[in-house]
Amino acid sequence: MSFPSSPARQQGFSLLEVLVAFSIMALSLGVLYEALGGSVRAAGDAERHVRAVLAAESLLARHDSVPPGGLVLSGTADGFGWQVETTPLPPLDGRPEAWGLHGVRVAISWEDRGQTRTLRLYSIRPEVDPAAVDISAGSRR
Repeated sequence: MSFPSSPARQQGFSLLEVLVAFSIMALSLGVLYEALGGSVRAAGDAERHVRAVLAAESLLARHDSVPPGGLVLSGTADGFGWQVETTPLPPLDGRPEAWGLHGVRVAISWEDRGQTRTLRLYSIRPEVDPAAVDISAGSRR
């Protein structure tokens, strides 16, 4: 048996090539996992924000009018804290006989990764005296 006169060709990969390939693969997987984790966090944030908007809209819908003294309400529900506050607005065109209007502020707050997030909605609602409303007919006296 004779050996070839030229050195044998290298078969396979060297240890250094394998280590470099594993390092590149590990960095790529780290970037991929970080991107996936960011997407999951963003989806969770969006879901909580949508729930906060729905809660605020629900509170506004419950108060389609404001009593003469205004409203100051607060509470908690499903991990959200909420507040409803109204402030009287000046009469339109300086006409005091016009319907009274109130600015309504609804604030929804929740904890998100150690920070307090707050969503605020603003609207305008008419002032209605419950004693002046005929409940059976649903109209003003």
